[in-house]
Amino acid sequence: MRRFAPCILLFALVAGSGCASPRSNFYTLDSAAKPVATGADYSVAVGPVSVPSAVDRPQIVVRIAPNQVAIEEFHRWVSPLPDAIARVVAENLAAMLGTPHVTVFSRPTAAGARYRVLIDVLRFESAPGDAAILDAVWTVRSAEDGTTRSGRTTVREPVMGREYSTLAAAHSSALGRLSAEVAGAIRGLAPAGR
Repeated sequence: MRRFAPCILLFALVAGSGCASPRSNFYTLDSAAKPVATGADYSVAVGPVSVPSAVDRPQIVVRIAPNQVAIEEFHRWVSPLPDAIARVVAENLAAMLGTPHVTVFSRPTAAGARYRVLIDVLRFESAPGDAAILDAVWTVRSAEDGTTRSGRTTVREPVMGREYSTLAAAHSSALGRLSAEVAGAIRGLAPAGR
């Protein structure tokens, strides 16, 4: 019986190692806007942000063929997409408008903001090795007089390589383009001298 004990132990180790699950990888969206110096005193609240229910999950959803997607169980967003998008747009706007008074709508500091940015993401598609696609409708509303400016931003950012970090960077770049259009709308609504 003693001869078989090492064999049983070796078998148990080999069988157990086959049951180990792969490690999950987590990705984030980041601001890439460069700060500008302005004398304007903008205060902005970003949100709420809505995204399609198909991608409103921790796992990254990738397009693998027309009418076919895959849910990547081991490649996940570190935070919910609506929150991440609102945070990145807020960071971009703070840099682009040259003001520290930009926050996410759900935060207490959002009360009293002069402008509110609403974003409805219609498409947020991920295709590693191909492109990151963002299609969003947005509205900027002035709290002072209720005037609004609306627009639609559609961006297709190429993704070189199949790494998910490259895909996240492409989505971040697309959000930078959306943020630039929103910043232009805020400047257009601002009274002269502000």
